[in-house]
Amino acid sequence: MARRTKVYEGKAKILYEGPEPDTLVQYFKDDATAFNAEKREVIDGKGVLNNRLSEFFMVGLGQIGVPTHFIKRLNMREQLIRACEIIPLEIVVRNVAAGSMSKRLGIEEGTPLPRPIIEFCLKDDKLGDPLVTEEHIIAFNWASQQDLDDIVALSLRVNDFLSGCMLAVGIKLVDFKIEVGRVWDGDFQRLILADEISPDSCRLWDIETGKKLDKDVFRRDLGSLTDAYTEVARRLGVMPANSAPATKPHLIN
Repeated sequence: MARRTKVYEGKAKILYEGPEPDTLVQYFKDDATAFNAEKREVIDGKGVLNNRLSEFFMVGLGQIGVPTHFIKRLNMREQLIRACEIIPLEIVVRNVAAGSMSKRLGIEEGTPLPRPIIEFCLKDDKLGDPLVTEEHIIAFNWASQQDLDDIVALSLRVNDFLSGCMLAVGIKLVDFKIEVGRVWDGDFQRLILADEISPDSCRLWDIETGKKLDKDVFRRDLGSLTDAYTEVARRLGVMPANSAPATKPHLIN
């Protein structure tokens, strides 16, 4: 690690220069944060689980034709990814009212939405990642109208895939956040899915019990975050079905 050049460090991941041009190494930390990093804790094994789960989802999306930055998993905490220019937006796809939507609109948490709703937030921790409209995005040149059309189409495909994956193992996909980046293929620009997909960036509820299996466990002090993420990994087949929850889980290669 010491020999690498750090490119960026966020709340949950570190990016290092990759071994080849236009690549990066993405390292998953054990840090858990909430409320714009006002609440922070190190949870042993969290980065290992998120690395493996994000690989699982990125590979699956790639197989159905969704372009992503993922190249391959390198080890338990790192993956090789394609470098891209991140569009400064967080794209939130909501299937059920929860979290900030319930607070903003006064909708009871758990209320199914009539259709998936896509929201955009400006990526700026100092401002608290404020909600923005398509008019803001286009006016301030964060993305073009064509970019937004492509982002919406990509987001809905991701939603369909993740919803199906989760439903098959008895989990409700309440909402999730993604990021999108630009890459160039010759003279042509295209958009790809970037960052990660893990229980850190999704709300996941057990269909039968409503038990939370995502970062709300940490936000709301509902128990062990590692146990919740391990349960998701186990149901998806990322971990052996008979494995016991552990702070340093053994994952299937």
